Amino acid sequence: MHHIQQLAADILGRVEAGTTLTEALAAAHRQAPNLSAAERGALQDLSYGSLRHLGALRHHLRQLVPKPLPEPQLERVLVIAFYQLQHTRAASYAVVNEAVTLAGTLAKGNFKGLVNGVLRNFLRRRDELVQLAERDPVANCNHPSWWLQRVQAAYPEQWRQVMAAANSHPPLTLRVNRRDGAAADYLARLRAAGMEAEALGGEAVRLAKPVAVRELPGFADGAVSVQDEGAQRAAHWLDLQPGQRVLDACAAPGGKTGHMLELADIELTALDIDAARLARVADNLERLGLTAQLREADAARPDSWWDGQLFDRILADVPCSASGVVRRHPDIKWLRRPGDFAALGRQQAAMADALWPLLASGGKMLYATCSIFPEENQQQLESFLQRHPDAACPRQEQLLPCERHDGFYYALLEKH
Repeated sequence: MHHIQQLAADILGRVEAGTTLTEALAAAHRQAPNLSAAERGALQDLSYGSLRHLGALRHHLRQLVPKPLPEPQLERVLVIAFYQLQHTRAASYAVVNEAVTLAGTLAKGNFKGLVNGVLRNFLRRRDELVQLAERDPVANCNHPSWWLQRVQAAYPEQWRQVMAAANSHPPLTLRVNRRDGAAADYLARLRAAGMEAEALGGEAVRLAKPVAVRELPGFADGAVSVQDEGAQRAAHWLDLQPGQRVLDACAAPGGKTGHMLELADIELTALDIDAARLARVADNLERLGLTAQLREADAARPDSWWDGQLFDRILADVPCSASGVVRRHPDIKWLRRPGDFAALGRQQAAMADALWPLLASGGKMLYATCSIFPEENQQQLESFLQRHPDAACPRQEQLLPCERHDGFYYALLEKH
């Protein structure tokens, strides 16, 4: 177990240094390529779980060890062990013993006794420590104080539900390929495979219990994809019709790309500035048996890729804080900084302005983010409409994260 604890502490350290959890976990897998499936699952749980509950875990640490330890990795080991003791079924004695063994390899082994004492103290005082954490805003909500304050200001009536959803485990929602059959047909396939699920409307089906995608009936053949219910709304908002020229401006990883092609026979161009991410779009389309023109390009610089032919529909899924998908990426809340939003706002405005001239008269552009913050959403829309008198917004919606879906914002723009 201490090997898994060490890898999880390494991942936490990489995230604290600014690396995304996805990248940090991939680095750990490269570092330890011989992990069993069970060990990989345990490592993922420790990594995601410790970041999901990091506010409370750090609070526990400071109650038990008021002054920072000279070796930061020791603190990370304690945080990981706290998570195991509070949120997993691992035997307490095993967690403590393995953490002490790991501590013996750090700082010349000088803190083995301290780690042992702190963890045993945690077990004795666990209920008290949990109550203390509940009284601290950062520890209770497991988000930085500035993030909490912004959510409270934006959603004074709903902020508690928003924070609770952000700290929950996300549902596994599927998008049934309409070209392969209806959602009701796929529900029957799931039941036949012994999997309980429910229809959410449209092509969305939510599993009662998550499973590996390889276990999903027909997944390899393109019968179904994994996609949040909120994300599935985008393609429907665009009101796609056969024969239309459509631009997916920031396509990776390709969920919305595939959905659009499943809904209508369109001529679709999918862009992404990152070649590796664009390859994921290609892989997804190949599995679905669908085709699009894929271009590695910067959507904000049409002069470098656009052929001059106007589009009937544009999906502008702009770069954003990803604040609406924190439960799927718990590192986001710790990696983001208040100053990020000014730069993101400039990037969002520049992309929307660059794409607007590419839209035909009478066409529709969907401005989309996976953010819950107004400065990336409603405020961007208001500024865009002021800059473009030929634009109208008949419909917009802010989805807040909840049991059914993640947080998204959509604004439909029509060109006069």
